[in-house]
Amino acid sequence: MNIDRSKELFNRAQASIPGGVNSPVRAFKSVGGTPIFLKKAKGAYLYDADGNRYIDYINSWGPMILGHAFEPVVKAIQEIAEDSTSFGAPTELEIEMAELIKSMVPNVDLIRMVSSGTEACMSAIRLARGYTGRNKILKFEGCYHGHADSFLVKAGSGVATFNIQTVPGVTAGVANDTLTAPYNDIDAVKQQVDQHKGEIAAIIVEPVAGNMGCILPQPGFLEGLRQLCTQEGIVFIFDEVMTGFRLAKGGAQERLGIDADLVTYGKVIGAGMPVGAFGGKLEIMNHIAPLGNVYQAGTLSGNPLAMIAGFTLLTHLKNNPTVYKELEEKGTYLEKGLHNVLKASGIPYVINHLGSMISIHFSNKPVIDFASASTAKNNLFNTLFHKMLDRGIYLPPSAFESWFLSNALTYEDLDKTIEALDESLKEL
Repeated sequence: MNIDRSKELFNRAQASIPGGVNSPVRAFKSVGGTPIFLKKAKGAYLYDADGNRYIDYINSWGPMILGHAFEPVVKAIQEIAEDSTSFGAPTELEIEMAELIKSMVPNVDLIRMVSSGTEACMSAIRLARGYTGRNKILKFEGCYHGHADSFLVKAGSGVATFNIQTVPGVTAGVANDTLTAPYNDIDAVKQQVDQHKGEIAAIIVEPVAGNMGCILPQPGFLEGLRQLCTQEGIVFIFDEVMTGFRLAKGGAQERLGIDADLVTYGKVIGAGMPVGAFGGKLEIMNHIAPLGNVYQAGTLSGNPLAMIAGFTLLTHLKNNPTVYKELEEKGTYLEKGLHNVLKASGIPYVINHLGSMISIHFSNKPVIDFASASTAKNNLFNTLFHKMLDRGIYLPPSAFESWFLSNALTYEDLDKTIEALDESLKEL
């Protein structure tokens, strides 16, 4: 596959952009080689600067649930852009968006729009601290909640990809206020809570982890966290930047039957536009300014382009619940095909899958947390990534990232993916 134009662009980019990219995982440092520079996308397909076509399993890291350039979303953006791209003042559309989210998601009384998933998680933590009067938070090893200082302690995603365990610029004070525990280990959480009685403001978790590959919560884990938070007066935060509106109409809360106190969202609610939100119980959200003294602000919060894009996508998902059934069926079909090919190869493997999130780990033991994800043969994944890319399959360029399916994928696309895996494994 010819990628001469991508190579030329990457060389040019490095002269003016740190590492040649505006987000580290795009640099292909983990898998090696030259990043693919994209030009356009439609449905289930990406097209690079050299004209190559790829079947997409990133989908802009989750939000393209219905595929790229979904026509109703594109038209809605075009129409509203004629009225201006930004106001910095209230609009009726923001109200409609908030009302729509409340109608779809259990347990959200009020919701505040922001401009990214990082900002949403950062604001939710500040709100939890202001509400409880406590300073410490607890997060899980390998879970990534954006690049705010508190979240970079034992984080997943790009931090794990680059094997950065201690991030320069994060102060000792911030690190000391961030407690960690292994994902799926409720006993370790209880131990931390016992050691820091009355000091923990919030526990934040990816209900289905997507930043160390796709890792599912073990039975009783989230239920145990909910019970513990209730007992100890700790704010329980679901980071649904990846799972929100993807695993179900009401996100992971609905899919898994767990009520969080606060929930955060990212680019899904903007159909891929730069946007985020945090919301939850009235008694907590009442503490956010201007209702309360916990300050949070954003000049571009509620941006009309992001709001109309998200409103159009979420309205379609709400009115067409069969989308989730179709995604479930496609995910199951893909998993079965991948199993058949991997089993025949004789290579030890684990497939983690829920709904439209899936990942392969080359391991001979269950992958249930960051430690088990890290001890998998990730170099094997790196080799596989390039062999799949050569066959027109675009996977996340890191073993520490979930794959995301879109409903634009056809069964022919899934068959091509399975066939490409079979051919690739035979070359390993």
